[in-house]
Amino acid sequence: MPLDDEAIRKGCPASNVTTAHHLCRAEIARFRAMAESGGALTVACTQETPLFEEIAAEAGRTVPIAYANIRETAGWSRDAAGAGPKMAALLAAAAEPIPAAPVIGFESEGVVLVYGCDERAVDAGNLLKDHVDVTVLIRPPAAIAPPRNSAFPVAKGAIRTAKGRLGAFEVTVDDFALPAPSSRSKLTFGPSRNDAESRCDIILDLSGGTPPFPAADLRDGYLRAGANDPAAILRAVLKVRDLVGTFEKPRYIAFTEDLCAHSRSRIVGCTRCLDVCPAGAIAPGRGHVTLDAHICAGCGQCAAVCPTGAASYALPPADALMRKLRTLLLTYTRAGGERPILLVHDEAHGAPLIDALARFGDGLPANVLPVAVNEATQVGLEAVAAAFAYGASAIRFLLRARPRHDTTALARTLALGDAVLQGLGFGADRIATIETDDPDAVGQALRTLIAQPGTLRPASFMPSGGKRGVLRFALSELHDAAPAPVDVIPLPALAPFGAVQVDAAGCTLCHACVSACPTGALTDDPERPVLRFVEDACVQCGLCKATCPEKVITLKPQLEFRATRMAPRVLKEEEPFACIRCGKPFGVKSTIERVVAKLQGTHWMYKDAPGRLDVIKMCDDCRVAVVSEQDFDPYGAPPRPAPRTSDDYLRERQEAKDKS
Repeated sequence: MPLDDEAIRKGCPASNVTTAHHLCRAEIARFRAMAESGGALTVACTQETPLFEEIAAEAGRTVPIAYANIRETAGWSRDAAGAGPKMAALLAAAAEPIPAAPVIGFESEGVVLVYGCDERAVDAGNLLKDHVDVTVLIRPPAAIAPPRNSAFPVAKGAIRTAKGRLGAFEVTVDDFALPAPSSRSKLTFGPSRNDAESRCDIILDLSGGTPPFPAADLRDGYLRAGANDPAAILRAVLKVRDLVGTFEKPRYIAFTEDLCAHSRSRIVGCTRCLDVCPAGAIAPGRGHVTLDAHICAGCGQCAAVCPTGAASYALPPADALMRKLRTLLLTYTRAGGERPILLVHDEAHGAPLIDALARFGDGLPANVLPVAVNEATQVGLEAVAAAFAYGASAIRFLLRARPRHDTTALARTLALGDAVLQGLGFGADRIATIETDDPDAVGQALRTLIAQPGTLRPASFMPSGGKRGVLRFALSELHDAAPAPVDVIPLPALAPFGAVQVDAAGCTLCHACVSACPTGALTDDPERPVLRFVEDACVQCGLCKATCPEKVITLKPQLEFRATRMAPRVLKEEEPFACIRCGKPFGVKSTIERVVAKLQGTHWMYKDAPGRLDVIKMCDDCRVAVVSEQDFDPYGAPPRPAPRTSDDYLRERQEAKDKS
C-alpha cells in the first residue's frame, strides 16, 4: 500500500514520522531501538501487536504503545493514493489517551444448571461432570431413558422465573420432582411441587424455549444452544467449562444518584433509562433508579438518553470520546482532507466487516474515517454535536442486520441530531445507520453517499467535564459554526432540553413544582408569590407536570441557544395578601380571597361567628395571637348526634305501626 508520509507529517507536525517496510521482521531492531527510547510511540500496525509488545517488554519499556490500523481502514482501498490525510488522522487519534474504565468482579464456583427437554441435556451433563458441579433439569414431561449411573442429579421441572448473573443465579421451578431410582425404561418421578428454588453459578439452556431473561444473549453466565445443533451445544459446553473462577468486566456506566430525575415523593418523572435498557439492569428506586453493574451489558443506551448526566458511559467517558473525535477530524483537515464522513462501529461486528471489505473488496473510501467504540448505541447527542462542530460532513452508524438488543436510544439520538442539524441549516441525510452483515453493502452505502460540505468554520474546543456540560458546550460551538444558525429549534419528545409552560389562570402558586424540580429549573421567591423558570437547567423530566395538583403544566421540547445567557423567566406572579392586623404581606391574594369566599356562611366553624373568618386573613403570628385572645377552639364543632342502634330502628318501626 502507498504511504503518503508527507500528508502524515503535515497532519502530525509535532511528531517524528518514520516509515518502514518490514518493521516486524527484517527491521525489528529499529523498533527495539524506538521502544527503548521511552518516549511516546504510535505503531501503524495492529496485526503484530503481540510481537511488538513482547519486544517492548524485553527492552524494559514501561510507557504504553499506541497502535493504529491504517492498512485495512485506509491503505487497502481503491482510494489508497488519496488516503494520506486519513492515515494521519487515524495515527493522531490512536495516540489520544483514553482513561481506563473501572472494573467489577465475578466469582463462579462452577455450579451449573443444564436445562433441556430430552437426553441431549444429560449428554451435556456427561461432558461437564468431570469439570464442574452439574445438575440437569428436564422440562416436563421428561420422558427420557434413565442414565446408566447417577453421576449427577437429574430432575424434572419447568423454569418459571430466573434472575441474577454469573455466580449468582436464582431460579424458580414449577412441577419439580426427583426420579425414582428404580426407573426402568424411562424415568419415573415422585410427587411434584411448584415454587422450588435453586441457586447456581451458570445456566446452560438447551430447552429451545423462551429465555427467562430480557436480551438473554447479553447475560453473563447464561448460555443457550439449540437442541438440534450439536456443534452449538459443544461450543456452549466448552464455554461453560471456562466460566469457573474469578472474572472481571468493565463497569460500563458511572451512576450519580444525586443527579437522577426519576422520582420525587413517590411521583415518577423521568423513565428514559428504564425504557431503553435491554438487559433489565435498571430498576426503579426511591428517588432514583438503581443500576446493577453485574447485569449491565454495556450497550450504553441509558447514558445516551439520560438528560441530567446521572448515567454516563465510562468506556470511554463522553468527554474522552469527544477529544478523540476532535483529534481525528482536525488532523484530517490539517493534512488536506475534505468532507470527512465518520463511520461509527463496534469491534465485534463492524471491525470484521471493514477488514473483509479491505481484503476482498474496494475498501473504505478515502474520506470515511472509522471510529471504533465499545457499542454504537453508547454514542449520545454530545458526540454527534461535537463531531459536526469539528467539521464532519456526515455520520453513519454501522449496526448488525439483526441487532443483539433493542436500539431505541440510538434512534432517539438520531432523531435529536437530525432535528438540530436541519434546524441549523445542515440539511437532511447527515446522520443515519447502515444495518447490514454484508461488507459489500457497507462499501456500497458509503460510496454512494454524497458528502456535503461541513461547517463553515470548524470548531477546535477542548471538551472537559460532565456529560450535561459538554453537551451544552458542544451544541453552542455547533451553533457558532453552523451554515444558518437560529436561536430556537423545536425538538422531538423526550429531548433533554426544553421549556415549561404554565397556564397562569389555573396556577395557584402552590410551588409543588418547585419542590419537585430536581435541577432547580423552577424557583420561587421567599418575598413574593412568584414562579420563575430557568430554561438552561430544565431536563424535561416531567416531575413538575406529574406533581402539579392543578394540572396546568406542559412541557415544550426545544433547544434555546440563548438559554445560558437568559435571566430567569417569570411564569406566574401575583400580589401577596396583606395581613388585616399588621399589614405584613403573606400568601397569595387570589388564593386567600378564594378560600374566604368558599368558607363564608357555609362552614360550621365560621357560620355562627362571622368574625372568626378574619383569622384566615391574618399572617401566622397574628393568627396565633387572635386565636389565643378569643379563646378560639378549632375543635369546637357542634355536638355529634347520638349513635343509632338496631333497637332504635325497631322501636321506630313499632311506633309507626302503632300509629297506623
